[in-house]
Amino acid sequence: MSFLLMLVHLGVAVAWLGSMGYSLFVVQPRIARACERVTEPGRQALPDPERAEELYRELAAGNRWPVVALISVLALSGAGLVIVHDGRSDGWWLLVGLKALLLVAAAGLFWWVSWRGWPRRIFALPEELPAEQARFRRVALVMASVVGLAFLAGVVLAHG
Repeated sequence: MSFLLMLVHLGVAVAWLGSMGYSLFVVQPRIARACERVTEPGRQALPDPERAEELYRELAAGNRWPVVALISVLALSGAGLVIVHDGRSDGWWLLVGLKALLLVAAAGLFWWVSWRGWPRRIFALPEELPAEQARFRRVALVMASVVGLAFLAGVVLAHG
């Protein structure tokens, strides 16, 4: 049972972290490059945030509830691992607490993105889009860092 819980927990964590990394460092930069426009021949291309926004919305459509399910599976499988784990030192509990806090922080950031950030972004005026897109990127980088730290804490727990 412990191995199965670990496999589920690790698989879901890797899927979340990997998808965030792919989005941040591959998809989003490519969308930005693909949505540049040249205003005059011989001049530098300028970003077209409205065109990019259409692509971002298309890619994000329908992703909210699968990520909520992913966070739920992480929490439940993590709780299951705590229940079946033997030998619980103070350091072990400290890392479990840290990992739980990091998961709560990541879930809170995801809540902001889904239920506050997206509505702001959808109803943003064209001149507000670059700032909203930049804010989203900053929050996404923080969320990916938090999930990465939780993953690192899990690795330490598994090998400690």
